[in-house]
Amino acid sequence: MHLCNKTANLIALVALLLQPVLLTDLQAQQSTTDWPRWRGPNGKGHWQAPKNLLLDWSVQKPTLVWTKPVGASYSGISVSGDCVITMDRQKNDQTDADPLAGNERVLCLNRQTGELLWAFSYAAHYKDLDYNKGPRVTPTIHQGRVYTLGAVGHLSCLELKSGKVIWQRDLVAEEKAQIPTWGYSGSPLIINDTQLIIHTALQPNGCFAAFDCRTGREIWRSGDDPAGYTAPILIQHGTNQQLVGWTPKHIVGLSTTNGDIQWKIPYDVTYGVSIATPIYEQGHILVCGYWEGSKLIKVADDLKSAKLVWEENEYLRGLMSQPLYREDHVYLLDKQHGIVCFNLITGKVVWTDKNQLTPRGRNPQASLVWINATSHAICMNSEGDLVITSLTPEGYKELSRYKITDFTWAHPAYSGEFVFARDDEKLVCYRLPTKVSKPK
Repeated sequence: MHLCNKTANLIALVALLLQPVLLTDLQAQQSTTDWPRWRGPNGKGHWQAPKNLLLDWSVQKPTLVWTKPVGASYSGISVSGDCVITMDRQKNDQTDADPLAGNERVLCLNRQTGELLWAFSYAAHYKDLDYNKGPRVTPTIHQGRVYTLGAVGHLSCLELKSGKVIWQRDLVAEEKAQIPTWGYSGSPLIINDTQLIIHTALQPNGCFAAFDCRTGREIWRSGDDPAGYTAPILIQHGTNQQLVGWTPKHIVGLSTTNGDIQWKIPYDVTYGVSIATPIYEQGHILVCGYWEGSKLIKVADDLKSAKLVWEENEYLRGLMSQPLYREDHVYLLDKQHGIVCFNLITGKVVWTDKNQLTPRGRNPQASLVWINATSHAICMNSEGDLVITSLTPEGYKELSRYKITDFTWAHPAYSGEFVFARDDEKLVCYRLPTKVSKPK
């Protein structure tokens, strides 16, 4: 009997010790269905889709689950648990007298029903802002908080469940931030669970800045370049970490500790349109611009230095769409040729899709996202078409296409078998078709 008690106690002790691991595993499983930030969980445009997802929609089509009205905006969508977050802009009582007056809003909708759970609104005067219909950034969700950056510099931290304001900073009023022509567009980036990184040209010497996630207190600021339209990315080689930012003047490597600039590559951008998020693969940074084309930069293993490898300005001219990388090749939406496949290290063009994915235009746009660890991608173009493609060095192949919104530049979110997308009037939730398991 005594032995049995000791055995039972040992089992109980082991179970107790294992409990945090099991809880952590469960939380990790739950988080795989979240789309908590710009470009998804890792910021690289990868969707962990259900294994039984149907890629051929010739028989079964995506089905509308719900649709809800929203105001105009370029803001993308983030998803965490049952919360779907986006931003919009609403007219207020002053709008008749001043058409640039209005309120920006952060909206939280129920994932299952589309019901509005909460809305946080604040006055935001757009002054001389071009393309002035609404906010631009995709909200960032992290550890139960929502971080947003408005088009004219309102940096907010809200409680995810309630929308309660934890802190807010008016960067123009408080820090004399210099708003770029088309407004702030780079989504807030969280690093090391403690720092919120933004690209807003605080004055002076605050092209990039870090704030304490919990309090909104400034930690550091760095650089005297003007603000562009994309957030920096966090890169890592071994134990070495670095922020890489793209301004209208330079591509820079920054210390995550104090913001010190560790290397700088010149890149003067026409009209300041540094927009597409850079990517980091095989020890190289790829930056794709509309006017001056793409540049590949080799970063040293210690991340303390960098050098230009190649630049190309005929086929590799991206605008808003972040390129995708897989197995030595990159897939980029070029302003003239459509999707272009090229070798990362050499820059050699392999093929173009001749504008099959999305129509050629002055400002072509399509969000490109890999489906699991495959060569299939799900893409939403500016016409509101959701497209399943295969992207390989052998060529572009379209499998399915279905229209889910009107014209939009806002990036969708993917969670489970659902896609959340928006235009200037509505936010929609569609269920994508899945294979039905046959009974054994």
